Amino acid sequence: MKKKRILVAMSGGVDSSVTAALLKRSGFDVQGVFLKFADLPNFKQGEKGARKIAKILRIPFFNLDLRKEFKKEVIDYFLKEYQNGRTPNPCVICNEKMKLGFLLKKAHSLGFDFLATGHYVKKSKVPSLPRLRRAGKNQKSKIVYKLFIAKDGKKDQSYFLWRLTQKQLKNLIFPLGNYTKTEVKELAKNLKISKLIKSESQDVCFIRDSINDFLRKNIKAKPGPVVEQVHCGVKKTIGRHQGLCFYTFGQRKGINIGGTAKPFYVVDKDIKRNALIVSQNLKDLEKKELICKKVNWISGKKPRMSLKAKVKIRYRHKSVPAVIKPYCSTLKVVFDKPQRAITAGQSAVFYRGKELLGGGTID
Repeated sequence: MKKKRILVAMSGGVDSSVTAALLKRSGFDVQGVFLKFADLPNFKQGEKGARKIAKILRIPFFNLDLRKEFKKEVIDYFLKEYQNGRTPNPCVICNEKMKLGFLLKKAHSLGFDFLATGHYVKKSKVPSLPRLRRAGKNQKSKIVYKLFIAKDGKKDQSYFLWRLTQKQLKNLIFPLGNYTKTEVKELAKNLKISKLIKSESQDVCFIRDSINDFLRKNIKAKPGPVVEQVHCGVKKTIGRHQGLCFYTFGQRKGINIGGTAKPFYVVDKDIKRNALIVSQNLKDLEKKELICKKVNWISGKKPRMSLKAKVKIRYRHKSVPAVIKPYCSTLKVVFDKPQRAITAGQSAVFYRGKELLGGGTID
């Protein structure tokens, strides 16, 4: 049989390098590609490392300059969200639009059967039997693609993939789902490629220094009042902020309100008044429910009624029990216990056991 052609997204890091090596060892026709998103040293270093790894593995390699597309889909979105007082997660959008969106379409146009990445996540396909059989008609079962938490729970990246569709999942491969990070590093040593691999990628790949420095260069921030939330809705102005984009829910440092024994925390933003709401009471950070918009279900079908699930409100947040309910044209998530610092712009991601059900953007 003709070998299946697989395009592997290679960053120069250990995960994507081992992914390419594993697929070649399994007998696939592998080709590597590097995605250039910005004019920064980490991309130059990554492309150089990926090219060296491809040479050692004896696989064809090319790079794609996607700076223009990346700015439109990810950076502009990132800045707009901060400008509107929210705290976005650019990795979720990058995976949907660029790494697993644009690149998958590119792979198809070049005649590849699959696209593979070094994400730590498990994928499986299961037959979905029709619920009802019409009289006299035989209905074939459909294949449904599912995503599950990786073997290495600490490195699991399913949180970033909740926006994927069935159409995309059909041609995606994630070889590292059944490996731990330690095992992947050991494989890199055995393959004699570990010395050529660059260091781990940074949190926000297109920012050289800090997020606030990046925002100052790209957003015209508007200073405004810092308002203390005291009790029973009573509020009083106690200072000035530099711009709402520089603050996020739960933040303690950088508020710069002195003369008090207890620290202040950011508990809300009043966009209309351009006011930063702070409190010294940590309970003011706790909320028992949130509203989601732009909801996506991995199966492609939304539940018709409320369901119990576990929900993560941040990447490093532990998933906690909640009930997900239809709410107008969106969803309401009601937690069993109040959660701290629920942040608009971040993703609320739903799980049943180890299965990724879907998610939405916190409104």
